[in-house]
Amino acid sequence: MSTTAASFRVSAFRVGWYGGRQAHRIWTSPRIPGRTQPPPRLLSGTRTVRADWPTTLTLDTDGWPEGAYLLRLESDTGHQRYVPLIVRSAEGAGRTVLLHAPATWQAYNRWGGYSLYAGSSGAYATRSLAVSFDRPYDGDGAEKFLVYERALVVLAERLGIPLAYTTGVDVHRDPSVLYGAHTVVCLGHDEYWTPEQRAHVTRARDTGANLAFLGANTCFRRVRLEDGQGAGERTVVCYKTSYRADPYYASDPELVTTEYRSPPAADPESSLTGVLYEGYPVDAPYVVHAADHWLYDGTGVRPGDGFAHLVGVEYDRVTPATLTPGPLEITAHSPVVCAGRPSHSDSAYYVAPGGAGVFATGTMRWVEALLAGTGKLGRDHGMDARTRAFVTRTTENLLRTFARGPAARHGPPPRTNVQEVYGGTV
Repeated sequence: MSTTAASFRVSAFRVGWYGGRQAHRIWTSPRIPGRTQPPPRLLSGTRTVRADWPTTLTLDTDGWPEGAYLLRLESDTGHQRYVPLIVRSAEGAGRTVLLHAPATWQAYNRWGGYSLYAGSSGAYATRSLAVSFDRPYDGDGAEKFLVYERALVVLAERLGIPLAYTTGVDVHRDPSVLYGAHTVVCLGHDEYWTPEQRAHVTRARDTGANLAFLGANTCFRRVRLEDGQGAGERTVVCYKTSYRADPYYASDPELVTTEYRSPPAADPESSLTGVLYEGYPVDAPYVVHAADHWLYDGTGVRPGDGFAHLVGVEYDRVTPATLTPGPLEITAHSPVVCAGRPSHSDSAYYVAPGGAGVFATGTMRWVEALLAGTGKLGRDHGMDARTRAFVTRTTENLLRTFARGPAARHGPPPRTNVQEVYGGTV
């Protein structure tokens, strides 16, 4: 911790449903003396920023309920920053597992002037090729969690279904929390996956765990986790378009860090998600296609009904030219224009051979829409209360059905309609 304040205090808030409140404070530290820390290091080979600071505070989370937390750091002058923290579940059998996305949080983190997207000059060419968890998050510290994850945690807890909590990084290391799980939920922006994480989630699907992909651009980037300063797997590596410079390029193509769909070991994410990331930025209505699908029960929608601004800022679509599971049903088919090119965003549902149901929303704004029109998010892109009600009811239907176990046992099978929707235009 580095601060110019004389002292600060840490409070731990568990995010969830508390009779209308969306968080509950469970712990507060005494006042801690503040101090400034040395400037971060820049590792020149990969342009990795690392703050090799001494430990300021160690938290003992024994006895804390498993779940998603925000640590609030508050200085004696009133300034605040946050740190998201997941207290992991030991097991997830019979539960819905919420899969948080710290690798993606870190990829976009520009603290110290570098992320996987840009360097200190703001240019892509000077971006980091590896980013470290040994540094603070930029901004308020919790932007990705607050925008793309918090609202779903609150909704799931309000429903009262059995829940478990973990992260993609933890599933990479140890998949045991997925054993016997009824559902695995990937949240609003979960872009960066290791091959191990993907293999473990795929195996969970194949043994009956339903999958819900409540965003877009999911499992798009293949990454590695490597050791950091004094601790294992504290560094997220992704060479992206510079993949030929990846040290594993010649020796182990399966570990080369680029897009999953790209060489040298192409394996498009659609084989898992059912949809393929196509682009950004877009801002378009979400258009219902299969209005009588069980997902939309109780929403009152009809074919062609639209929900303004729900598709954005990134989107996915069904692309049968790539490896796509089946039988698959497109439930929403939304026209978009991206960089001047017309296309579609699709929500899709398929059932795996083991009976697991898999649903992908095809839009990154799904979780954001759970707070649309409430003023609690700070950015709802023009989405209104009608959109919030539709997304909330659809998500409730999804979570309740999936919480019962393999979806093939509890609902009708997908009605294959890809040819009907796309004809010969795919």
